[in-house]
Order: sequence, then structure tokens, then C-alpha cells
Amino acid sequence: MSMVKTTVAALAATMTMSGVASAESLKGDLNIFLDTSNPAPRAVMEQLIGEFQGMNPDLKIETTIIDREAYKTQIRNFLTANAPDVATWYAANRMKPYVKAGLFEDLSDMWAEPEIAANLASTKGAMTIDGKQWGVPYTYYQWGIYYRKDIFAELGLSEPTNWAEEKANCAKIVASGRACYSIGSKYLWTAGGWFDYLNMRTNGFDFHMQLAAGEVSWEDDRVKATFANWRELIDMGGFLENHQSYSWQEALPFVVNGSAASYLIGNFAVAPLREAGLTDDQLDFYQFPAITEGVALAEDAPTDTFHIPSGASNKANAKEFLRFMVSADAQTKMNAGDALGQLPVNAKSAVDDDKFLNEGFTMLSSNSPGGVAQFFDRDFPAEMAKVGMEGLQEFMVRPDNLDAILARLEKARGRIYK
Repeated sequence: MSMVKTTVAALAATMTMSGVASAESLKGDLNIFLDTSNPAPRAVMEQLIGEFQGMNPDLKIETTIIDREAYKTQIRNFLTANAPDVATWYAANRMKPYVKAGLFEDLSDMWAEPEIAANLASTKGAMTIDGKQWGVPYTYYQWGIYYRKDIFAELGLSEPTNWAEEKANCAKIVASGRACYSIGSKYLWTAGGWFDYLNMRTNGFDFHMQLAAGEVSWEDDRVKATFANWRELIDMGGFLENHQSYSWQEALPFVVNGSAASYLIGNFAVAPLREAGLTDDQLDFYQFPAITEGVALAEDAPTDTFHIPSGASNKANAKEFLRFMVSADAQTKMNAGDALGQLPVNAKSAVDDDKFLNEGFTMLSSNSPGGVAQFFDRDFPAEMAKVGMEGLQEFMVRPDNLDAILARLEKARGRIYK
């Protein structure tokens, strides 16, 4: 079944907090639509909804769980007719069509509350369109460079903090007969990750978002500077050969067998690398280094979100539910290893005792004043993302084609953003 409706009154009776009603227990209804249909996400959502029910025993909560892929095709219909009070979705450009259509409620008043303003600050940019905030985040995960610590030790390398050090490391890795970076660009999106980081490090988060919004020409000199930095790594032989033939998973063995020293990827790659035999003594992580001095370090951290539809019937109850779900305690439970296994967005939450999650949480909560991007294929409109990533992969294979690629992307920009 693609859709399952449940009430949580019975479930709440088994929850730790079920016997403790809040001082001002909510009344009325709360209808929640979720796309967290996989077993672990579904279980933790049901647990937390049960806790919220226990705090508000007079509240009638109905939860509808829809298969994630089906949810994507149904969301516009249910936001338009018989809207729920709370709905899950995604940040940044993925929420923009529903913001522009007037289907999501403006939640800027919640973001003015001290607890949310301080503890969710790293994700505010991802939730902002036209200077207003349209939802709250509930989970994200980091991207960065995962590398073979033992290879770095063998070659006398340390984690780079700037572009000169990154290139110097890469030169030594190539000289040792290895690729600096594994990558599988067969399905294009991994090349998008490289462009995101190079562009945000070269020109900053705001410029990157302006490009994503169609406000900057692909033939702008600042965009060309990003590609010039990328080409430095390509020309020194830094990337895995024939990467266009591999998926991201098929490129992992090159890191495992040591023929590539690192991989720019999301934290989801850690589990298969461990399963393939790499230990945490061999595998480590560092933040993509600075390129342009003075440009704050923004990160790719795809973010899942809660929204209140503009047509919701119980907006006050919905806001209380959102406040609960982004609280430090709820965020800790939601993102634990036996639940979502990702990173809490609340800076006061605790993280599972996993070195990569801890490094990512510190990086995103404390060390990323430059903003949080959602990844190329979420930040750019779907059609622009497709033609853009095709161009990025082509550039990695045929960098001399850059002018023609940029002209093609600029022509697409003129057509798509109309």
C-alpha cells in the first residue's frame, strides 16, 4: 500500500512521556502527512508523534504515511485540496514551487523565536525564500572529503585547509601512482557535488544560490573562475580515469583497494566503505578546503523538512508540533543510528558516538557560517539541473569544450527560467 492512516492514541499509551500532559494541553485535531515510509524512519516518527500525543492527551492526531515516491506525485494535489496540518518535504529549491503557488505557510514568526533562531541557525538559509522562512528542518547529512588516512600517512600528508595545500597533496598522490579522487559520474549527480563545492569556495554561497536561481550568466567570469580551479585538478590527473563509466557505488572499490586516495561524497558512503573492509583507522574525513580568502565555508547538506500547508485547518497545533519536533531531545532521538542515522539540525542535540557523524555535526553546527546548500539537483530547477550536470560531466572528460558547454548552459538558462 502506498498510504497508511493511523491514529496514535493507543501508541501514546506505551510512550515514556505519555502520562505527562503539558501544562496547557492542546485540544482539537492535528493531521500529519509523512513520506517516511521506510521502516526505521517510520518507527521513529511514530514514536515521537506518540510522545507528543502523550503530552497533549486531548489532541486528536491522525497520521498518514505515504510511500516516498508516491508522495512526490501526490503532494501538489493534497496541498491544494483537503490540506493536512503538517507535511514533510525538502528545503530550498524543492520547496520553491509550493511557496510560489501559495501552498506553504510563512513560518517567519517561528524563526524569530530565540530557541529556533539560535539552535537551527545553520539551516535558515535553506528554509528562506523572498526573505521569509517556509518550514523547519528535521534532518540533514554532511558532504565532504573522505580519505585514506593510511595513504596520507605513507606520503607524509596532512589534512589541507586551503587550495594550495589541496593541490600540493594531490600532486604527491598522483606521483605515487594513485588518483587523488575517486568518482563515479555515470549518473551525473556526483559531478554536481564537485561544482557545488568549487563554486561555493571560489565565489561564496550567495553567488551559488544566485546562479541556481537563474540570476547569473553561466558565461560570467566568476563561473569561469570556478571551472579554472576545477581544471587544475583535472589537468594534474587528479580524478579516477573513466569515471563516466562508474556509478558512485562502483567507484568505491578504488578507495578500498588504495588506487584512489579520497572521495568527495555524502556521509551515506561510510557504511559501504566500512562493509568493504576499511576500518576507522584507515578512513577519515575533512571539510572541503578554502579557495578564495575571506569566502565563508558553505556546505552541501541535503535537508528534509516539515511544512504547514497554507490551507491547514489547525495551524496553531501544527506550530506546537513543529516546535516539539525540532527540540534538542526530539532531534537526538530522530537522528540516532537506529532511526534516521543522520545529523540533528538542532545545535544542542546529541549525536551518536560515530566519528563521522560527530565531525559532520561539529562542521555544520559550528564551523559553517557560509550557509547550507541542498546539492546541485535540489538547488537548481529540475530541467536546469539535468542539462547542467550533463555539462559538468562533459567538462570533466573534455575540459577543452568549456566555452561550448557554458554557451549551451547559458542558452538553457534563458529558456528555463522564463
